[in-house]
Amino acid sequence: MYHLLVVDDEEKIRTIIRKYAEFEGHTVTEAGNGMRAVELCRQSPQAFDLVIMDVMMPELDGFSAAAEIRKVSAVPVLMLSARGEEYDKIHGFELGADDYVVKPFSPKELMMRVGAIMNRVQPPAAGPRRDVLQLEGLCIDFGAHMVTVDGQAASLSPKEYDLLCYLAQNRGLALTREMLITNVWGYDFYGDDRTLDTHIKLLRKSLGPYSKFIVTLRGVGYRFG
Repeated sequence: MYHLLVVDDEEKIRTIIRKYAEFEGHTVTEAGNGMRAVELCRQSPQAFDLVIMDVMMPELDGFSAAAEIRKVSAVPVLMLSARGEEYDKIHGFELGADDYVVKPFSPKELMMRVGAIMNRVQPPAAGPRRDVLQLEGLCIDFGAHMVTVDGQAASLSPKEYDLLCYLAQNRGLALTREMLITNVWGYDFYGDDRTLDTHIKLLRKSLGPYSKFIVTLRGVGYRFG
């Protein structure tokens, strides 16, 4: 199973998450604030399979802690927050968060989200693709897991990359919102359409002038190319 780092200044929340995580066979390490979480990840960048991070904490908030962790590790991060405003979610996704859960939450649903994230980030058994798609100054190297814009590496979150790859691999096809959510987030996704819209917005920003390749099909979804 997985080694989870649970970061929350409320001991009660950490205890609840630990209880459900350990019941499912996971190992849990706790941190009571963002500073401690960053220290643990700096000490052992490969120690954790996933970080569950509260946003509102003393000393160092969850957004800042996640940004610091991203400097040393690509570990998936699931953000927890009592605030559900779109701005907060967008900020979390811009920092590379893989999911965003609003308090109060169902511990069972939280564990299902953890499982869904891990299923997405684990490498496929068949091995990576080695082909490359070049469209003007946009280059997607599927095998190297790299995207460049006019020769410069694009800073994409894991989910932005997954979304771009699915769009590109289905170039020219009309992809419904349901198809995108199902194939990029998975059948067990518990969010809503706004999550897709947020990631499309972030992806377009990352692609700069080549955001033109992501075409909005009103009432349907999107097309790439």
